[in-house]
Amino acid sequence: MAENRRPLTNFLLCSCVFIITLWNNIKPSDENEFIANYSSSSLEDHSDYETKSLPLSRTKRLQFASADNRINHSSWDVVHNTSDSLVLSNIPENGISDLIQLLSKFNKTSGLQNLTLNNITTSWKNFIRILQIVWHTSIEYFNIFEMKLLSDIKKQSFNYTGTFMKALIITNVSIEVFYFSQDDLYRIFSEMNITALTISDSKIIHMLCPSERSQFRFLSFSNNDLTDMVFQGCNKLDLLETLILQRNQLKKLSKVSSMTSKMKSLKHLDISRNLLYYDENENENHCHWVGMLAKLNLSSNKLTDSVFGCLPISVQILDLQNNQIRTVPKDITELKALKELNIAFNRLTELPGCSHFRGLELLNIEENSVLTPSSDFFHSCQNIRALRGGHNPFQCSCELRDFVNLEKKSGGRLVGWPESYVCEYPDGLKGTQLKDFQLSELSCNTTLLLVIALVVTVVVVVVTSFLCIYFDIMWYLKMMWQWTQTKRRVWNSHPEDLQSILQFHAFISYSERDSLWVKNHLIPNLEKEDGSVQICLHERNFIPGKSIIENIINCIEKSHKSIFVLSPNFVQSEWCHYELYFAHHKLFSESSNSLILILLEPIPQYLIPARYHKLKALMAKRTYLEWPKEKSKHGLFWANLKATINSNLPVSTEMIVM
Repeated sequence: MAENRRPLTNFLLCSCVFIITLWNNIKPSDENEFIANYSSSSLEDHSDYETKSLPLSRTKRLQFASADNRINHSSWDVVHNTSDSLVLSNIPENGISDLIQLLSKFNKTSGLQNLTLNNITTSWKNFIRILQIVWHTSIEYFNIFEMKLLSDIKKQSFNYTGTFMKALIITNVSIEVFYFSQDDLYRIFSEMNITALTISDSKIIHMLCPSERSQFRFLSFSNNDLTDMVFQGCNKLDLLETLILQRNQLKKLSKVSSMTSKMKSLKHLDISRNLLYYDENENENHCHWVGMLAKLNLSSNKLTDSVFGCLPISVQILDLQNNQIRTVPKDITELKALKELNIAFNRLTELPGCSHFRGLELLNIEENSVLTPSSDFFHSCQNIRALRGGHNPFQCSCELRDFVNLEKKSGGRLVGWPESYVCEYPDGLKGTQLKDFQLSELSCNTTLLLVIALVVTVVVVVVTSFLCIYFDIMWYLKMMWQWTQTKRRVWNSHPEDLQSILQFHAFISYSERDSLWVKNHLIPNLEKEDGSVQICLHERNFIPGKSIIENIINCIEKSHKSIFVLSPNFVQSEWCHYELYFAHHKLFSESSNSLILILLEPIPQYLIPARYHKLKALMAKRTYLEWPKEKSKHGLFWANLKATINSNLPVSTEMIVM
């Protein structure tokens, strides 16, 4: 007995010295903030002091850590204790009896409200004794962290009446027993008539439904091994408001929904970090959620787009982050009450829009695959107060202008702006913040661009049409085509013509209305009986069977000179225009001086059609012979004309007559 009293005496003596020191050093104003920490190892060397008890009247939170595996319960003055919190740590199995005796000193009038046990080792039977003792004290909040259960778990009777207990938290429990009745374990907890119960990190695989109407308003069984069978068909939890089942083995979302269908007061359900999926094609997958559910956490599961077919219509805060959602279907039920939607860390390629969430105020779409936000989002999401849209691989293009303008107009609605909003594509803009990305209105406004393009096109067409009409462009294109075709036929059909030589001194181009002057005056004065001058006339030198255009081209090419008899009749002749065009083309293509202009009659400028602009240019730049009205001047005219065409042709004296 003397040996057993010595540690207790040391503890009491040291405690008295410690309390006296505290009393002398702390001020009254510090009374409610004081936390006393005791360690049994520091109370060994004070055997000279004697005291009856350890007064604890001025500490709000008392914390005791056992180092010698003993709790000297006889030194605790529970009667005068005003501490509302007590923390006891490191209690081995052989110290449980001291713990039980200490707790037995507390009653419903002791004033202690919070009790925490850290790192204890006990048997199931002693654990129930501890729980039963605390149940009938003034303690309202009982916390047990890191508990190891030894020996068999057997059925124990428990008196649930007359308790002040409000909440029980049991965390990180390891059970050294492998075979025991699960009901004996779970029944103790399921029948508790307290407001809140937490059993986490304890590997429990099930929880029983209470046999009577339960008082639970808060239940948390996180990080265990619960399956879809938990609380199935349970109708005794109609007061439950919050249920936490995160980090378990839940799989079928439809079964979880049916579990909640009878929890009439349930408002908050956390089933995140499970293995949940929803297959709408399975017949038994019908979702029946409780009508009061306002906050639902489905994050970190295996949910896909089909999850939107299994959501409670009453939900206000919905967390779907870290799933496998690619898009929000168009045919889902409208969630009118939804205010907050977290769909970050999924596989979305576009913003969901608010056609089904018209009351949405907060949206989180970070860490998805959104390239360009849809225009539907800006038209349907009028109530959005905050949007988290950063850390997406934005493609900086015209579609982003509305997204950027949203922040410029609203100011502060894009959370994380501008650091989290960076261009990913194209490569040339990679790393550029969206606030620095600029595109002109013209390059992005399709309507404006089409209007401008249409106006420009109309102007170009009108101008081109005017020029074509004024300068007869189409006629020249047609002539160019005829020239090309004729040259191609000559090249393909008569390659020997490439080596042909000039055969005529001059080709005469005139209007049929001026044919009398040509035949009666021009031809007789140019051609001589000796045949020294060869004139090409269309009526005698055109080859039958060939087209007129081809004959004209051949005659011009085989003639050293081209004589044009100009008159008002000439500019009215289509064929004369052809002949003038081809002769002019030869003039430029061969750099020759082969054109001879004879002005038979004066031609007023207003009579010359627009397509005869080459004729105007020729008359303005080249010297032409004017047919004199006086007969006395005719001789000089013929002399000048003969001198112009009287050249030796580069052929033999033998003339080839066509």
